[in-house]
Amino acid sequence: MNRTRTPIVLAVPALLAIAFLLLPLLGILVRTEWSELGAHLTRPGTVEALELSLVVSFWALGLSLLLGVPLAWLLARVPFRGKAFVRSLVLLPMVLPPTVGGVALLLAFGRRGLAGPWLERTFGLTLPFHTSGAVVAATFVAMPFLVISLEGALAGLRPGYEETAASLGASPVRVFRTVTLPMVAPGLVAGAALTWARALGEFGATITFAGNLPGTTQTLPLQVYLLLQEEPEAATSVSLLLLAIAMAVLIALRGRWTGTPTAARPGRPAPAEPSATDPEPSPGTTDMAGPEAATGFRDGERWALHAEVSGFDRLTLDAEPGTTIAVVGPNGAGKTTLLRALLGLTPRAHAELVLGDTDVTALPPHRRHVAWVPQDGALFPHMTALANTAYGLRARGVPRAEARRAARSWLDRLGVGHLAQRRPAQLSGGQAQRVALARALAARPRLLLLDEPLAALDQTTRAQVRHTLRSHLAGFGGVCLIVTHDPVEAVSLADRVLVLEDGRALQDAPPAEVSRHPRSPWVARMLGRNAWPGTAAGDGLVLAEGGGTLIAADPLAPGTEALAIIPPEAVAVHRERPGGSPRNVWPGTVREITASGSRLRVLITSERVPPLVAEITPQAAAELGLAEGTEVWTGVKATEVTVVTL
Repeated sequence: MNRTRTPIVLAVPALLAIAFLLLPLLGILVRTEWSELGAHLTRPGTVEALELSLVVSFWALGLSLLLGVPLAWLLARVPFRGKAFVRSLVLLPMVLPPTVGGVALLLAFGRRGLAGPWLERTFGLTLPFHTSGAVVAATFVAMPFLVISLEGALAGLRPGYEETAASLGASPVRVFRTVTLPMVAPGLVAGAALTWARALGEFGATITFAGNLPGTTQTLPLQVYLLLQEEPEAATSVSLLLLAIAMAVLIALRGRWTGTPTAARPGRPAPAEPSATDPEPSPGTTDMAGPEAATGFRDGERWALHAEVSGFDRLTLDAEPGTTIAVVGPNGAGKTTLLRALLGLTPRAHAELVLGDTDVTALPPHRRHVAWVPQDGALFPHMTALANTAYGLRARGVPRAEARRAARSWLDRLGVGHLAQRRPAQLSGGQAQRVALARALAARPRLLLLDEPLAALDQTTRAQVRHTLRSHLAGFGGVCLIVTHDPVEAVSLADRVLVLEDGRALQDAPPAEVSRHPRSPWVARMLGRNAWPGTAAGDGLVLAEGGGTLIAADPLAPGTEALAIIPPEAVAVHRERPGGSPRNVWPGTVREITASGSRLRVLITSERVPPLVAEITPQAAAELGLAEGTEVWTGVKATEVTVVTL
């Protein structure tokens, strides 16, 4: 295998840098009197200094955790004025000369400092020349390592995990304890280890602020300083001990200074997504007893929806209990923003939300009873599939055994019960999405929000899960909103289709009505139709793109903005200009031919009209000799054109 040679101009300075860093360490190793090492390290003064160093460093670590973890969370998650200044304060002890830091501490907490007299008068606490002073000095120089490391881990953790936990009913404290902290554990451990090691080796701030009193403030680094003047050999031995501790910490961390959120760490390879081989329990089989267990509602409990969403434009949604609404539209239309507004998770839009007789507008996300399945599922990577599914029930106070029993039943319903003990890293994309669906359904929501819930599934599994989901939505006592780009999902799962574009509701109608008369070019194309916007004039439509004219059988009043819908199967393709009845005839060029079931879809471009898709049989394509670049003529009868007012 060919390897790129390292340029000499880079290799030589790099090797010199390595030598520069390595030689001091070799100096300690070479100059250590190995035969006297044990005697030097077991001297009473050394043992006493080591014990004091451990006490000071662990107290400093505790204080750093107590103060630094909230500070790291604040810096990573809360926007506020002066954040750059606060971050600079955190970094300052890392670049400040330690003796200057000691002087600053003395002027702040000394007997004549800013806060020293108050501490002594109120608590009887004198920090200088006391062990507590050594702890304060070590905390001052070491805590930044914890804050910076944990902030990096928190910044790398997608908020979607915490938002999903909140939508399942977990309070902010519970989310932080059960989701955030476990997922940033690598960053927290790395920061804690570096903080402890830095506190253990602190010298300058300690000797300046706390002094060098044997048994009180004389830590191991301070003893090295004294031994160097009297017994250099002993100083080398103690230095070797501190070097070994520092190297052990760095080796244990493996260079992970900032840590990695659990979600980003590679797990074991996920198995291939089984489709037809997956066990799919019958919708009627379940160990859950009673309607509350099966549907998430007490017998007869129903929750209608009324929402007024302001953001891009005001949108009003009303739906009866048991209604499923498919939300469709192009990217950037506001679909996900709508869901997040209903959850209360975005400042971009605000929702006045009433579920049943309860106005939940002022409630935080975890108290709204609105469950959310984001596009990637956002399964908690440190929990098994069973624990993930039971999370919402546990957050709302359901006993562990009952929550796990209900969770297992929902996993069985969606065909992934046999994966209950696997973690998300061990699941395929489709399996993970089904677990995410089970988790949302098990949480007993009043409003269910699904953001492309079946996108990660293969065609066979998608059909199975769609059937299972449809059976559960039929008995659902609340309202469900499904964001989708799949027309089959919209038609098969939804009672209504809400079409959004640029934050506006273009259409809200039953699927059949949207299919027959789509009011959005994007929706028409999603349904496989040609959609040309234009302005009515005479007996046709002046097209917005290309400037051509389309003749329609039912013309509109001149000046009306409209959308012309042309089914692909109504487009005739010829090699010569056709005669006869078509009133809409244009020359064009074949640009692409793709298979669609047993037929072919032919994309034809023309200088006169927008691109046009025709659907023909493979036999017709062969007879016409169609290929990319072939010059053709297209024809559309005026009676085949449907014009929809915009």
